[in-house]
Amino acid sequence: MKKVVIVFFAITLLLPFGAGAKTLRLAMDADPVSLDPHVQLSGGMLQYSHMVFDPLVRWTKDMQFEPRLAEKWERKDDLTMRFYLRKGVKFHSGNEFTAKDVAWTMARLKKSGDFKGLFEPFADPVVVDDYTIDITTKKPYGLLLNMCTYIFSMDSKFYTGTDDKGHPKDAIVKTEWSFANENESGTGKYVVAERDQGQKWVLKAFADYWDKDTGNVDEIVMTPINEDATRVAALLAGDVDFIMPVPPQDFDRIDKADGVKLITMTGARIITFQMNQDRREEFKNVKVRQAMAYAVNNAGIVEKIMKGRAGVAAQNSPKGYQGHNPALQPRFDLEKAKQLMKEAGYEKGFTVTMIAPNNRYVNDEKIAEATAAMLSKIGIKVELKTMPKAQYWDQFDAQVADIQMIGWHSDTEDSANFHEFLYMCPNKETGYGQYNSGNYCNKKVDEITLASQTETDVKKRMAMLQEVEKILYDEAAFIPFHWQMLSWAGSVKLKNADEIINVMNFPYFGDLNME
Repeated sequence: MKKVVIVFFAITLLLPFGAGAKTLRLAMDADPVSLDPHVQLSGGMLQYSHMVFDPLVRWTKDMQFEPRLAEKWERKDDLTMRFYLRKGVKFHSGNEFTAKDVAWTMARLKKSGDFKGLFEPFADPVVVDDYTIDITTKKPYGLLLNMCTYIFSMDSKFYTGTDDKGHPKDAIVKTEWSFANENESGTGKYVVAERDQGQKWVLKAFADYWDKDTGNVDEIVMTPINEDATRVAALLAGDVDFIMPVPPQDFDRIDKADGVKLITMTGARIITFQMNQDRREEFKNVKVRQAMAYAVNNAGIVEKIMKGRAGVAAQNSPKGYQGHNPALQPRFDLEKAKQLMKEAGYEKGFTVTMIAPNNRYVNDEKIAEATAAMLSKIGIKVELKTMPKAQYWDQFDAQVADIQMIGWHSDTEDSANFHEFLYMCPNKETGYGQYNSGNYCNKKVDEITLASQTETDVKKRMAMLQEVEKILYDEAAFIPFHWQMLSWAGSVKLKNADEIINVMNFPYFGDLNME
């Protein structure tokens, strides 16, 4: 991979490093795939965005909203929220941040394949003045503020025009070279000083960063280490200061080690497999899908592979989400699974392909191997291929396999988000079903999910979203495994590591203080 060194407009854009400079040595399971915050909606890219860009508002640890680029906001009517923006904020290029940049960013989000579904409810924003903007929705929408946590304002002047190849600088390109993939100008605390994809990233503090009441980390050296054991060993040896994630099998080891601290939090990311009904005629048969769901012992996977550090799932919505349906329970029953295969006319089984990442989710490769072994017991022979996260998503998007693994944490901290992206009928124009590689399609699921977006009565909305979970369960739209526990570990010299982590799994490293 070509090493990229980012050249800045002036050396003064970076904080001077002296005796008091603090460097965080960070090890992650994989590095971000791009410098463009809109190229992919994923945990890794959101982690990157919170370091290099800033959202209008962001989640607190207790799931409230706190101001960032927006100082305050007020509801004007059922469709409009007015945001009052911070003055004196600079982009890394030196350009001044204004409301025009917010409007430009929202227009670009609607062009992103990964984000346009989230922003479909929004009308065009209205720039009131340089530091005031009205964000409006087409219909009443209860998740407007939730969505503002994804508006990481980009530098409209920096990304306008064409590059030296004659291509638009604002082009959103997933896999090939683009200006936005290789260059950044955000308002965040850190600028990307060096990027050697798959090897090392260096981020340095931005001297003109607007928020002076932040942590004391001046530099982040980020190293991707995809092997769990190697990542843990690096922490215990003192080679790095902070790692994410920590594999469950090493929780006890880190708990007992001197000089380091384990941090865990109950997560809301569901791990599932999708069965592609367009690729396989067998998967159009609901009894085959049900048989596969009955054949997978997800409680056993949690016990043996996850060491009990996960929540066994039978639906998307974790407890606490409006759509959580307590009537839905895990259903492992091997004899029932065999009977369903017989009833479906596939008693002799068939052969399928399966892909899964080997460094995106905790123990993802082991889970895939266990699933393949379990499906073999009902005559389904699995040809499994696993690969690093950096390679996986292109393969997932291309739907190269009959069965594909995906984990999902609701982007809006809401049940409907699971259904919008994973189970609504795929629609390239709206972005709904963007990650529905199973090509499952039920018009009733779509109707109820869309209706829930404008329902403001909490009890009615809960009933609607719980009904969707029941339909997906009855039709075995996917194979559920568990809600993944979030885990981090760091040196004890990190004073407030407990405070910067959150259930969304994008630590606010800009707020970190080191000894």
